[in-house]
Amino acid sequence: MKKFLSIIMALVLSSLTLVGCQQADSDTKKIGFIVSTLNNPFFVDLKKGVEDRAKELGYDVVVLDSQNDPAKEVSNMEDLTVKNVSMVLLNPVDSDSAVASVMIANNSDLPVVTVDRAANGGNVVSHIASDNAVGGAMAAEFLMERLGGVGNIVELEGTAGSSAARDRGKGFDDKIAESNINIIAKQSADFDRTQGLTVMENILQSKSDINAVFAQNDEMALGAQKALEDQGMKDVLVVGFDATDDAVDAVKRGTMAATVAQQPILIGQTAVDAIDKILKGEVIDAFIPVELKLITK
Repeated sequence: MKKFLSIIMALVLSSLTLVGCQQADSDTKKIGFIVSTLNNPFFVDLKKGVEDRAKELGYDVVVLDSQNDPAKEVSNMEDLTVKNVSMVLLNPVDSDSAVASVMIANNSDLPVVTVDRAANGGNVVSHIASDNAVGGAMAAEFLMERLGGVGNIVELEGTAGSSAARDRGKGFDDKIAESNINIIAKQSADFDRTQGLTVMENILQSKSDINAVFAQNDEMALGAQKALEDQGMKDVLVVGFDATDDAVDAVKRGTMAATVAQQPILIGQTAVDAIDKILKGEVIDAFIPVELKLITK
């Protein structure tokens, strides 16, 4: 009989422990993180920053990859509305199409913070990103100094419609306009290394008098650098944006001239800090900038 009672007590205690664990789990707040793509080192680092800081602050993170597809992004947001998350951190594929995703969250009373790229509509609590226009101007100032204010530049643009491409381009173009440097070609390569290579190869078929290339991210810059190298054009200055590991290595080797450091891990950490404050009832700024710096040899 005593043995039977011991077994019963053990089962009861085990059940209470399980209930306690389940209760603790249910008390852990979850953050939904929709990332534009994980097929890019920058966004892999952004994800790391989000997950590491969330763990430090006691949050779980549900990560969904949009695979650079606006329709997938909308589907991901719909999924998050039924996953019991407290807030959504959205890294849009495209700033215009992101409006649909933000509206889905708004209609479900789910607060949204955007990161790196903004949404062009809907109710967003805050936007955390580098000041891309300032970064574009930093790249322009570097090339103006290296070229002595004269020369021909090719500009590779990011995904059309994204705030990052728009702001980096504006910052760069406005500053370059203060010099006698000409932008002789400007074409989108969708923030992609392979497309950067292909687009640069196509440009080189009609343009040969090129002194520098500004690519609105490092992946395109590395693709452009490869195309130039294949043509023996090693003296062309290539400047990227993001300071990914591959780009920083290229700067150290001298195959790239510079890259604007966006610090994606810090952006992710800053975004989670902002969410933590919001969930605690604090008021935060509508835009929280993250510091940039220029990496050169």
